[in-house]
Amino acid sequence: MAKRQALGRGLSALLENNNSNAPVQIEENENKSKNKTVGNVAGAIALLRIADIEANPFQPRTHFDENALNDLAQSISELGIIQPITVRKLSAKKFQLISGERRFRASQIAELEEIPAYIRSADDQEMLEMALVENIQRENLDAIEVAISYKRLIEECQLTQDALSTRVGKNRSTISNYLRLLNLPAEIQVGIIEKQISMGHARALLTLQDPKNQKSLFERIIKEDLSVRKVEELVRNHGKEAQKPSKKADQLNFEMQKLRADLRIRFGRAVQVKSNNDGSGKIEIGFKSKDDLQAILDALDEN
Repeated sequence: MAKRQALGRGLSALLENNNSNAPVQIEENENKSKNKTVGNVAGAIALLRIADIEANPFQPRTHFDENALNDLAQSISELGIIQPITVRKLSAKKFQLISGERRFRASQIAELEEIPAYIRSADDQEMLEMALVENIQRENLDAIEVAISYKRLIEECQLTQDALSTRVGKNRSTISNYLRLLNLPAEIQVGIIEKQISMGHARALLTLQDPKNQKSLFERIIKEDLSVRKVEELVRNHGKEAQKPSKKADQLNFEMQKLRADLRIRFGRAVQVKSNNDGSGKIEIGFKSKDDLQAILDALDEN
């Protein structure tokens, strides 16, 4: 498979058709200093008054760590803004933040009056998409934040999983695995957000179909500090215990039962293994939609 474009290009990949290098005309601020004019364009960057910039209403993140913001504010006070924020122009002297809200907030804490910014043109739909994709680029996102961003891009930006895969540079199977986290009970999703369990734990829990069993094992993970490997083992054993006795099930030896359990964990869905006395048999992997099928095929292609 051809390797998809990764996110390394940042927002430029979304904005490359927005005439990003066109000169931006900004009215001079009446309170300009003696040595510079606030708002003069330096290439594709303008120096804007922070008071003229409003927050992004489409910002997908609602929580910003206060200590981290204060640390960034201290750094900005000493070194200045290294990377400009990105805004869109609303009127002659009014701008709206597209990306860089942490830098924007930290600059306010540092009591800066001006901040360097890229100025772009974008409608509300593009604003939402850019904010979500920029959010996904962050390294410190938890898995639920990523999953919610993927879901919003699909539903609110009307992207197919194929288009989303191309946009964020991720395999469809990866996107599907994140989206499936949103099917977990709320308590478990909170556990992921609070880093009580990892993505590996969550994927193992998804193998259990019953939410009660998922919550029970989740509580055990927290109480006993279980590793991902131990949880996978418990899930495999639970699958064997829950298997309804039948002649077909009895035909599976230990090796085949382990294979079935491993496949269920790998694909995170129901997998049936049927074996005949002559050594032949078949593997059945269930799927609920075309996208679900494609996620299975992508997972197979990864190897």
